[in-house]
Amino acid sequence: MSEENAAKEWVLDAETEYRFELDAGTSIAITLMRGRAEIFGAELVEGKPYLFGSECKAAVFTWVGCQPPTEYVSDETPMSAYGNLHIALEQMRVKALANLHGSPVPESVHLAQSKPQAEISAESPRVLILGPENSGKTSICKILVNYAVRAGQGWAPILANVDPNEGGWACPGALSAAAVHGFIPTCSPANPLGSAATSAPTTLSSNAILPLVHWYGHAETKRNFLLMDRLIRNLGVNVQEKFDQDPEGSAAGVIVDTPSSFGSSSGTGVNDLRQKLIRACIDAFKINIILVVGHEKLNVEMQRAYGSMLTVLKIPKSGGVVELDHSYRERVHKYQMHAYMYGETIPSPIGIRGGTQGGETLTDFTLAPSANVISFSDLTIYRIGAETMAPSSALPVGAARVVSEIQPVLVDPLQPGSGLLNAVLAVLAPYHPDENERYDEELLDLNVVGFIVITNLDIPHKKMTVLSPTQGSLVGKTAIVGSFEWQD
Repeated sequence: MSEENAAKEWVLDAETEYRFELDAGTSIAITLMRGRAEIFGAELVEGKPYLFGSECKAAVFTWVGCQPPTEYVSDETPMSAYGNLHIALEQMRVKALANLHGSPVPESVHLAQSKPQAEISAESPRVLILGPENSGKTSICKILVNYAVRAGQGWAPILANVDPNEGGWACPGALSAAAVHGFIPTCSPANPLGSAATSAPTTLSSNAILPLVHWYGHAETKRNFLLMDRLIRNLGVNVQEKFDQDPEGSAAGVIVDTPSSFGSSSGTGVNDLRQKLIRACIDAFKINIILVVGHEKLNVEMQRAYGSMLTVLKIPKSGGVVELDHSYRERVHKYQMHAYMYGETIPSPIGIRGGTQGGETLTDFTLAPSANVISFSDLTIYRIGAETMAPSSALPVGAARVVSEIQPVLVDPLQPGSGLLNAVLAVLAPYHPDENERYDEELLDLNVVGFIVITNLDIPHKKMTVLSPTQGSLVGKTAIVGSFEWQD
């Protein structure tokens, strides 16, 4: 919709895309009138209005031509390259499944394949996507996952997000992974990968997604390298366990989205840590393909380091990628936290009826969090490492650290400077019931079951007010605090 709320019509030729960027506080509705079109691989239904808000930036692409009414159209798009990449990954999936069953590869794959049969790997695709800031890595992940789902083979590839600045299906500061059975929608950066069962109303089909979440607690990977390394490996172990339990499902493979810090270096020490985290991803997820998005130097670096071990490919960056500044990312963090607690309903522009969010009918997207007053003793809170800790490489020569970077430190709300007011906390799953199976730093390996925010501290009465998306009891629970804060 324009500022005058007048509808506009755009006719897209084959293999072109309509790109749009929304300002804060605005929304638009896009309806496919005829033809076929998609948004990051998720098909649009003809005649259904799709709502977009919260400063969403996206593109409507068509392979065959279409007419979407709604501020520019581009015929320079890398979608052909992404489509060919999907075909190659699909061949790997089919061959991996056939190899698992001990059956021949279907004739359809022989006809579609672009390389000799012997050259197609019998492994399922395990893809690591690398690129600098503002290169469109997450959009490419969504395209590849959505194309796999659309293939009609019943694939449910796992999408792992190890970018704590984005949060995936959880909150900013989290690392997450989930098997994706349906389209990943795009309607708002408040839910970059769509809604999940941990926060979505039960009326949504996307509520079937059950992500596995670990809490890092910071936006920058360099804040605590050792913790980041451990959580990546934990997530990889969780994914492998799922594959071991479902060998057929493992044929769909895994796609790993990474932070921009993996794709750029700023100093020898930082570069060494970046390389170690990339290696952690390769080892943890058993990566066999590295995709480098539009960065020649990074591509050469990966070719030299891993070209003899696995496939390294450079893929083009879309010309529609938007440069995102720090203030925008901070606003997105607020959108994500608000959506986690309250849900998100995008207002329909004037004159639009029957609008949908990511294809879901607007029934009840509003959540009702509860504010509970609990005693300080009800909830055990830890911080990983000291609150402000320089990396080990920055310590004086010969100096030893008193507190390990991954050592859980108990936080006392009574102490001045506890940093708990307005802090986002990750509530963890219970410890192992058998005390003989417990170990030091066990809580680092526990999954996250939900997030809360401390909105008030009553020091004299040793009480705190906690905002939670559910009304479940927090008595006896354990939580970890990071550096993220949020005020409603």
